[in-house]
Parts: sequence; structure tokens; C-alpha cells
Amino acid sequence: MSINTSTACHKDSTKHINIIPVCMYSCISIVGLIFNLTALVFFFSHTKSRSQTIVYMTNLAIADVLLILTLPMRIYYHLGFSGLPQWLCDGLGLVLKANMYGSIFLLTSISFDRCMAVTFPMSTCVQEGRKKAPLVCLGIWMLTFGASLPIYLSRRQVSHERCFDNLPVYATLPMVVLPTLLLGFWIPLVIMLICSWHLVRAIRLSTVAQTDLVDSKKIQKMIATSLLVFLLSFLPYHTTLLLLSLYRENIPCPMLAAYRYSLMVACFNTVLDPIVYYFTTDTFRNVGVRAVWRMFPLNSRSSENRVPNNN
Repeated sequence: MSINTSTACHKDSTKHINIIPVCMYSCISIVGLIFNLTALVFFFSHTKSRSQTIVYMTNLAIADVLLILTLPMRIYYHLGFSGLPQWLCDGLGLVLKANMYGSIFLLTSISFDRCMAVTFPMSTCVQEGRKKAPLVCLGIWMLTFGASLPIYLSRRQVSHERCFDNLPVYATLPMVVLPTLLLGFWIPLVIMLICSWHLVRAIRLSTVAQTDLVDSKKIQKMIATSLLVFLLSFLPYHTTLLLLSLYRENIPCPMLAAYRYSLMVACFNTVLDPIVYYFTTDTFRNVGVRAVWRMFPLNSRSSENRVPNNN
């Protein structure tokens, strides 16, 4: 079925250079690696003042670096070279997909953590929950790689393998694609939208947003940037994944090409994530908890003496 479609649409990558994948993956590898390694150096050099958000961003940078390290083999393959063992292709594909969904969950965690810090700054329960950020990250790593293993194992039984030009046969099964879309994209997107709405609302209700103490426009730009990065990176991939599942018995060649390009766009997230790092660390580090706490009219009058310092 879809394997035959893959064969009909496939152009043998071992005989010529696929210039677009080579250029895209090369750009992502170089720029993304520089940006994320720079971010990791910054994060690890500020271990004494690490907030929960920094914990999530550190793990996000690590996930991005791991994804980027799988791209040189894709460049090698699209340059027209042959000889890559199928187990290596499948293993690198597993690492790429696991870290892609790890990035999605970590971006969602950053948004949720930021929302909790602003909305409930004095709640002991919330602050104690935020301190479990390392455990949340560990759970994300276990979930993403554990959920990706069935895909890796299922490909052992698929014939006509073509390394990185394979169709996501297992991932487009109805019993797989629906949980993937729901848990791996739509629920995180809804959480990010709700958290962003609460943050924007908090800014608009603040008593200091009109002063120089808080740069409300910059915070709103940060919120919009986070959402835009998420949508630009992952909406095309999950849209094409849904279309592939609907037409999996007879997939048109343009749809197969769209899937491959959407995967490149998803990988480009590793370059866009440092933009999120910049806005988050720069804005919230400069604003500080005292300013955020005073953004609420009631709090600005009732708690002059007690300000948490664990953000």
C-alpha cells in the first residue's frame, strides 16, 4: 500500500544530490549547534541562580543538540552516498522524533511554569510543584523515547527500506496517529494558548504595566514569539502526518514531498528555540519577581514586605 507509493515516488538518493535537504540540514546543523551550545554554556555558568524555567530550557537545549547530531548522516545520505545500514537510519530517526516531541513538551512546560509563576506567585503548593522541574524533565525524556521505541521496532518488519526516505508507515496508523496528534501537538498547543492568555491578561490588569518598571510590550512580544515558534515549527509536520493517515492507501507524491519538507521545518525549531531563550531569560531576569508580583492591583497594596525569591 503506502510502501508501493513510496517506491513509485522515490528518487534514488544514492545517485544524485538532493540540494534542498542538503542545504536545509546543513544550515540547521551549523547555526542550531552554535546557538544551542552557546545557550548551554550560559545556562550551566549560572547554576547558582537557576530557576525552574532555566531547568526546562537547559533540557530543551540538550534535546535540540541531540536532534542536530542526527542531521550529518541525513546530509551524507542526501549528498548521494550509499552504504548506510538500515539499523543506523532507524536509530537516528528514533532519536530525531523523540527529541522533536521532547521539545514540544518542554516548550509547553516552559509556558506552563511561567504562567504559574506569574498567576500564583505566593501559593506554597504551586511553588513546591515548580521545584519538581527536574522530575518533570526526566518524565518527558522517558515518555518521548519510550513512545518512539514501538515505531523503531515496527520498522524492523518493513521491506523496501530506503533509509531517510521512508514513509512513516507505523506513525500513520489510525490507532497511532490520533494519540500522537492529540497528546503530541493539540493538547500542548491548547495549554500554551491558555497560559499565554493568562499572561497577557495579567499584564493588562497590572498597575505597573504603564510605568517603566515593567516593559509590558516586550513581555507580550515574548509570549507571541513562543507561540509563533511553536506553530511554525510543528503545525506543518502534524498537518501532513494527518493527511498521510487519511490517504495512506494511495498517497500522492506531492503529499509525500510535503511530509519530507515539513520534517525539515520541524528540525528548524532547533534554530528558533534560542529566540525563546533570549526573550524568556532577558525579560524575566530583568523584570524580577517583585515587579511581576506588583502587576496585580490587590497584591501591589497588600504585600509590600513579602516577595518570593524562587523564580
